Amino acid sequence: MNRKRFWIALFVFSLLGQVAWVVENMYFNVFIYHMFNASQNDIALMVQASAIAATVTTLLIGALSDRLGKRKAFITGGYILWGVSILVFAALRVDWIAKLFPAAAESTAKAMSIGVALVIIFDCVMTFFGSSANDACFNAWLTDSTNETNRGKAEGVNAMMPLVAILVVFGGTMWTQKNNAAHWTILFLIIGGVVLVSGVLGFFLIDEPNIERQTDGYFSTLFYGFRPRVIRENADLYLALLSFTIFGISIQVFMPYLILYYTEALHLDNYVLIMAPAIVLAAVATALYGRVYDRIGYRKTLVPALLVLMLGYAVLYLFKNTALVFLGSLLMMCGYLGGMAVFGARVRDCTPAGMAGRFQGLRIIGQVLIPGVVGPEIAKLVLKGAETVANDDGTFSFIPNEKIFLWAGIVLLPIAAVIVCELLRPKKAKTPENE
Repeated sequence: MNRKRFWIALFVFSLLGQVAWVVENMYFNVFIYHMFNASQNDIALMVQASAIAATVTTLLIGALSDRLGKRKAFITGGYILWGVSILVFAALRVDWIAKLFPAAAESTAKAMSIGVALVIIFDCVMTFFGSSANDACFNAWLTDSTNETNRGKAEGVNAMMPLVAILVVFGGTMWTQKNNAAHWTILFLIIGGVVLVSGVLGFFLIDEPNIERQTDGYFSTLFYGFRPRVIRENADLYLALLSFTIFGISIQVFMPYLILYYTEALHLDNYVLIMAPAIVLAAVATALYGRVYDRIGYRKTLVPALLVLMLGYAVLYLFKNTALVFLGSLLMMCGYLGGMAVFGARVRDCTPAGMAGRFQGLRIIGQVLIPGVVGPEIAKLVLKGAETVANDDGTFSFIPNEKIFLWAGIVLLPIAAVIVCELLRPKKAKTPENE
C-alpha cells in the first residue's frame, strides 16, 4: 500500500465524511428548528431515526464488504451517492413544499409539518449512503490499512476530523442567516457537491486493502459478532464497546442542542469566532493524543480524556460568561475527541484481523444506535419544561438550557464500573495497548 496515498485518503475521506456528518448531526437540527419550527420531539425523532438507519446500514453493508473482500467500490460509490442525497435538502423549503403539496398550501402549519416529515425521511436516506460509505467501509478500510504500531496515530488524525469539520462548517456558514431559506439551499449545494467530488477522487486515492474474500454465508457473516463464543473470545473488544456506548450516550444528551444553546440561550451570535480557537486547539491536542496512545496504551489514556470531558461539562453547566464558556467548550471538545481517539483505536486493536467489516455494525450499535436513541430521550426529558419563545408566525420554540451538560455528566458516571472491570482483567503479553 502506498503510504503517501494512504494518509491523503485518510485526511480527505475522514474530513469530508465528518463535514457531512456535522451538517447532519449539528446543522440539520438547526435547519429543522429554524425552517420548520421543530419541537424537542421532532429533533429527538430525527436523531433516533437516523441512528437506527445508520446501524442497520452498517451491519448489512459491513458484512457484505467482508463477504466480497472489497472496500474501495463501496467507499467511492457511497460518497458519490451521499453527496447526491445531500443536494436533495436544497429543495426542502416551505415555499417549494407549498407548491408540491396541495395540503401544504392551505396553511403554514401544515407546510411546517410536511417539512419536518420530509427532513426526517431524507435524513434517513442520506444516512443510508453515508453509513455505507463511511461507517461501514471507510472505517473497515482504516482498520485493514493500519496495525498496532501506527493505529493510534491514524486514529488521532481520524478522531480530530470532527472538530476540524466543525471549524470548516462554522467558518463556511458565518455568512448565513439561519432563518433565510436561500442560505440553507446554498449550504446544501456546496456540501453535497464537495462530498460527491470526493467520491470521484477516491478512485485515484484509495488502495484496495489485501483482505481475503470470506467464504462464510452472508447471514453467518452478518450475525458473527453476536455469537456468544465470539463475545467470550473477544471480551476486551466488547468491554471497550460498552464503555464507548456509555460515552456516546453522554455526548448525545447535549450535542444535538449545542449550537442552539450557544445561539438561543446564551445569545452568542458570534459563537463561530469564539469557538474557532477552541476547535483548533482541541483538534491539535487530539492528534497528539493519538500518538500518546501508541506509546502508553489504552488503559493509561482513557481516564485522563474522560476527566477532561467531565471538567468541561462542569464549567459549561456552572458558567455563562463568554470567556468561561470558551474554556468549558475547549475542555469538553478535548475530552470528547480524546475519548473518541482512544475508543476508536482500542476497538480497532481488538478487532480480529480480516473481519473489520462484520464488526463495524457492532461499533455503530455502541457508538451511534444506542446513544442516538437513548441520549435524545434523556435530553427530551431534561428540556421538557424549558423556556419557550414566540416566533413571528405565532408558533413557539423551546430554548435549550445548561441542564443538558449536567445530565451528560451524570450519564457518563457508570463508565467507571466498566473501566474497573477492564482494569481487573489480566494483561495480555506483547500487545502495546495493554502495556
